[in-house]
Amino acid sequence: MDMERVQAIAFSFMTEGRIPPEFIRSEKEQPAITTLHGYDPQIPTIDFSDPDEDSLTRLIAEASRDWGMFQIVNHGIPTHVINNLQKVGEDFFALPQVEKELYAKPPDSKSIEGYGTRLQKEEEGKRAWVDHLFHKIWPPSAINYQFWPKNPPSYRDANEVYAKCLRGVADKLFSRLSVGLGLGEKELRESVGGDELTYLLKINYYPPCPRPDLALGVVAHTDMSAITILVPNHVQGLQLFRDDHWFDVKYIPNALVIHIGDQLEASLYLSLSYMYI
Repeated sequence: MDMERVQAIAFSFMTEGRIPPEFIRSEKEQPAITTLHGYDPQIPTIDFSDPDEDSLTRLIAEASRDWGMFQIVNHGIPTHVINNLQKVGEDFFALPQVEKELYAKPPDSKSIEGYGTRLQKEEEGKRAWVDHLFHKIWPPSAINYQFWPKNPPSYRDANEVYAKCLRGVADKLFSRLSVGLGLGEKELRESVGGDELTYLLKINYYPPCPRPDLALGVVAHTDMSAITILVPNHVQGLQLFRDDHWFDVKYIPNALVIHIGDQLEASLYLSLSYMYI
């Protein structure tokens, strides 16, 4: 184990009403101070089933350019598929600690796959209030089942069904973004890997925190992916930084949150530069 899991720390400190000092953020990071209330701009919400492809393309392109994040509804992934994915994730983190550790990221591994607590070293030794399980779900040649839990027994099936549905959403997103840039429908997807594009699943587990006003589940960051497709839940926590302020992202039942990652942002920049030239 690389360090004590946050889940275990949360259990120990919950009745004390405090958290260890390494989890207390500076005032410039504490959500009770940095979150702007009263003015609540909402990221765009897009009906992904819109039959008007020109309209859908324009909305996605504008949201990506102006916000870098948007939500999609009517995306085609059945509710029960998402519910099953969330359920097996919850069941995994409810397992005894010794069983979860069977899937821990090896200490000397350069891969990000596995059960763990920290992905990168933070300044001043601070820690995020989160444990995670990270593994590849597509393509089959990239999957290492060493990091797929055998318990709960339905874990593999839930992930495989979700991955199949997810690929359809991702392909449509790439297609609409590519057309929005004036490119062919498949060009953007090909630029980030095409059929060899790797899909990574990360399940974040945020244990109940006795001082959520002082801690962060995940520090401020951009995603290194091409696109992040986030399955949210009803617990408020996701925020967006815009106009020098942090805002809560409203939870919409059965929606997916789409975040333009660093790789795609670079591709978009290069494509726009090429078109400009």
